[in-house]
Amino acid sequence: MEALHEEMPFDLDFHPSSQLVATSLITGELNLFRYGPESQPERLFTVKAHEESCRAVRFVDSGKVILSGSADCSVLASDVETGKAVARLEDAHENGINRLVCLTETLIATGDDEGCIKVWDTRERSCCNSFHVHEDYISDMTYVPDSNQILATSGDGTLSVNSLRRNKVKSQSEFSEDELLSLVIMKNGKKVVCGTPSGALLLYSWGYFKDCSDRFLGHAQSVDTMLKLDEETLISGASDGVIRLVGILPNRIIQPLAEHSEYPIEALAFSHDRKYLGSISHDKMLKLWDLQELLSGPQSVHDGGSVEAGSDDSDEDEMDVDVEPSSSKGSRGKKAGKGQSSSRPGADFFADL
Repeated sequence: MEALHEEMPFDLDFHPSSQLVATSLITGELNLFRYGPESQPERLFTVKAHEESCRAVRFVDSGKVILSGSADCSVLASDVETGKAVARLEDAHENGINRLVCLTETLIATGDDEGCIKVWDTRERSCCNSFHVHEDYISDMTYVPDSNQILATSGDGTLSVNSLRRNKVKSQSEFSEDELLSLVIMKNGKKVVCGTPSGALLLYSWGYFKDCSDRFLGHAQSVDTMLKLDEETLISGASDGVIRLVGILPNRIIQPLAEHSEYPIEALAFSHDRKYLGSISHDKMLKLWDLQELLSGPQSVHDGGSVEAGSDDSDEDEMDVDVEPSSSKGSRGKKAGKGQSSSRPGADFFADL
């Protein structure tokens, strides 16, 4: 199943309980589709949500509201039934927003082009935490509920661990040679896997974030997005247009799953029931793949080069070790279409939700 956009999509997200999927476009538009097993996705609405590129989209409030973040520094809440704006925070950040993730039912996090992370409490209707450890754009974030921490990767080539409980940066890795573009937590929380522009996957052991413990060189091109399938395997989307099933420790490319011709994969997501894998690409296509059909295809394992870079490559690490973050040095390329800076407060964004 597939649907063509008029312009390139940046992000997608599935509704938490219904057969709906939202996409955000480089032109600032927000799309909502209904999908089913026997037909192509039906476009329910397209709205001009932002003046600049709409880089991030997430369903919140049990799927009643769609949140979107933009290069124009704003966060918009749109009604899922009509697409109409419910509330808008014009200046959520001083720089363009690049990532938006849901932490809990009442907490979301946003990351911008200059490395700032903000956490928003929908009950208090305000920003409740902020972290300023990175010097370049926030490329990805994930939440660890057991320890109440946000892990983030950045274009400055570092991985950070940010404690919501202490409101401080608990740890930051040394600078890698590459930008860090994507991350997933594997091996029951013992390993953090990061994608890079060179195609290498960097593996960090939990509690020992200063340097990666292993490098897996199985991808030929940039790994821009990843999804955790289970504790042993992940699904990667690369700039060569191929979606792959990847094993972690032992590190191996298990099989290619799907592709968008030769167009880079921008984002991946699972449907709420994990029956479908959604992908968007520079070919302007939203594609929905039957996950069971993909995984039941023939497997051909390809071992990539693996270079020892730190402690060890086992999954036996246990401790959660505090490591003070080092000061940042230098920066790398910025995300295109960055918003203009502004200093207006944004404490009442959720007042109308």
